[in-house]
Amino acid sequence: MPDIHSILKQYWGFDSFRPLQENIINAVLAGKDTLALLPTGGGKSVCYQVPAMVTEGTCLVISPLIALMKDQVENLRKKGITAYSIFSGMTRKEVINVLKVVTESNCKFLYVSPERLETNLFKEYLPGMGISLIAVDEAHCISQWGYDFRPPYLRIAALRDELPDVPVLALTASATPDVQKDICEKLTSPPTPLPSGRGEQAPKAEDSFNNWSVFRQSFERPNLSYSVFKVDSKINKIIEILQKVPGTGIIYCRSRKRTKEISELLQLQHISADYYHAGLPQEERSRKQEQWINNKIRVIVCTNAFGMGIDKPAVRSVIHADVPDCLENYYQEAGRAGRDGKTSYAVLLFDDNDLAELELSATQRFPSIEDIRAVYQAVANYLQLPTGGGDGQYYDFDIADFLRKFKLQSHTTLYSLKALEQDGWMAFNEQVFLSSLVRFTTDKNYLHQFEQSHPVLEPLIKTLLRAYEGIYDQPVPVSEKFISGLLRTDAVSIKNQLLELHQSGVIDYQPQKDTPQVLLLRSRIKAEDITINMPAFNQRKERYLQRVKEIVRYVKEITECRSRIIGIYFGDELIKTCGICDNCLRQKAVSLTKEEFDRLHHLVINLVKYESLPVKELLQKLNGVKKEKAWKVIEFLQAENKIEMDTNGYIRLK
Repeated sequence: MPDIHSILKQYWGFDSFRPLQENIINAVLAGKDTLALLPTGGGKSVCYQVPAMVTEGTCLVISPLIALMKDQVENLRKKGITAYSIFSGMTRKEVINVLKVVTESNCKFLYVSPERLETNLFKEYLPGMGISLIAVDEAHCISQWGYDFRPPYLRIAALRDELPDVPVLALTASATPDVQKDICEKLTSPPTPLPSGRGEQAPKAEDSFNNWSVFRQSFERPNLSYSVFKVDSKINKIIEILQKVPGTGIIYCRSRKRTKEISELLQLQHISADYYHAGLPQEERSRKQEQWINNKIRVIVCTNAFGMGIDKPAVRSVIHADVPDCLENYYQEAGRAGRDGKTSYAVLLFDDNDLAELELSATQRFPSIEDIRAVYQAVANYLQLPTGGGDGQYYDFDIADFLRKFKLQSHTTLYSLKALEQDGWMAFNEQVFLSSLVRFTTDKNYLHQFEQSHPVLEPLIKTLLRAYEGIYDQPVPVSEKFISGLLRTDAVSIKNQLLELHQSGVIDYQPQKDTPQVLLLRSRIKAEDITINMPAFNQRKERYLQRVKEIVRYVKEITECRSRIIGIYFGDELIKTCGICDNCLRQKAVSLTKEEFDRLHHLVINLVKYESLPVKELLQKLNGVKKEKAWKVIEFLQAENKIEMDTNGYIRLK
């Protein structure tokens, strides 16, 4: 068996593992079910990729993030490692092609979106895949008490019945102790009761729930300074921050419209900026992302659709122009700053309206059953679905066109679709990627003649034939980005050359498509017959309100260390004060030496010894002393009953 360190060096070029990676890998290789909580950018993928390369068989990776799956597959292939993916929107024929290759070759990694697991087609091929490890990415999605519950994740437990001796590695960047416990329970097969009270305690670096090994990296980020500002003008504060903090930045906004507005305002101030959201075409998103990664754009203004799987260590600032709805999202997004270990800043801006809207947002997030049924009916009408039809079918779904035609409110509609998904009626996927397809349509004699007459296209033809098995027999998914890497050119040139080959009749080329889609999980029924599990729905609402309460507390807190607030929320009770957040710096500013305290104590007592003074006048007489320090002494003397303040704000000796 190869050594894990030599595998790490050979394929990833690293001499040593990051903290906890080696422990996690050894637990997996020992056959233990393992939960790993590693921060964004903490190297989660290495924790399953290295053990998979050490052992025989295929690693099954379950992930909801299609873009991330595609990137991982491309990166593995560049290292000469066989990897494939199956995700939403692929045709039955495409899925069969991938499953055949996986079962008939030495495939090391198969990435699968969770809704694919329970299909009869997947189950049919599963026994022949030689699965040696199941890696569950974004594992918090399995818990309906988490912030991003996705029902298809619950199907993973059934998968374990089919593969009883295969260990599971569950990975997440952010899960509270309750959610950690829930992940282990939901992924255990068969389910066994947890020891009483274990869910109440935070796991240590290695702990266990239900025979699971649990590894959690500290939530400390010693180089990341958190701060919160209440402001009248957010754009002015953003400009001020970007002028003070040089280097690359990310600005998160709640709405797509605001990303464009803020980006344009920054450009007017000669700050290099662009905007990004899920509503942009895939090619445009990829272009903007690449420009930002390559420092051609300094600041990307985006929704939370941006950032997953992006590895850019030298981000100096992450600014939230709006308050996120939970600490889980905030921690992940803010954590994209300073992964290179250098001083960086996570800044959250707010005003009174933000907090008021957040505290009222549960009404939008959890629509009435009447609203849910109305949206279901509108979807059925839009897709022209007959009663009893549609089960298991994907349909192109232009959400903007749908909202416009049926005059629906966007938030109510999106959260109604979410409720329908969580109760197993239908699923709306805004980011569906249909890979580009290529099949050769000419015989080999003509192809040889064509290559001689078109020498510029010969390298591409040779690369297609070498890199993609079966490309003569059937349409094969190809990646323009992967091919451009092999040929050391850009993806746009490759796409143009593929179009030229298509027009010449040499290949059939279908460019990549990324239309949002709706998947009908059950046959269409009458809208009035739609039911929702109301006890579970209301419990999720209560959990949401609790998460809102925690983020509001974080925003309003002016004394407690922000790193500690975040760490304790995720169960890291041992986390130390950071010393560099705004609250820690504020506390340092008002800390008093014994000499300062004694001097101020003496001054205050003498000033009010013979006459009472208004607070304002007393502070004026303490000229040159910071108000915060003066107040600290005044409050101490009041607590010691040495002075008192009346209802008119006059202070006198007691």
